[in-house]
Amino acid sequence: MRLTCALYRRNIVDMKTLSPTEARANLTFWLKRAAAGEEIGILCGNKVIALQSVEVQSADYALREYALAPAQLDQWTKRMDDEIEQGRAKGKTRRYSGNLEADLRD
Repeated sequence: MRLTCALYRRNIVDMKTLSPTEARANLTFWLKRAAAGEEIGILCGNKVIALQSVEVQSADYALREYALAPAQLDQWTKRMDDEIEQGRAKGKTRRYSGNLEADLRD
C-alpha cells in the first residue's frame, strides 16, 4: 500500500494538471515547461494525459510516417536536396529567414 501511495503522489500530486482550456490558452508555455522536465498533465475526460518530451530519430520517423527504410530515406533526401537547389537556381525557392511576414513581403 505504501508503494501505491508513493506512486500516486509522484504521478498525480506532483504533476501540474490542466484543463484543456487552460492548456490551450498558453500551450507554448506548458510545452516548454514539460520539455524542461516538469510533469505536466492535461485532463481528457477521466484521464490525465502527460506531456512528455521524446527523442525522435529521423530514420525512425521516416519509417513510421512514410514507410521509408534508411536506404530509401537517403535517396529521398538527395532527390529533395536536388529539387531545392533547382528551385533556388530558377529563383523560385529561397531560404526561410525565420520571419515569415518579412519573407512574404519580399
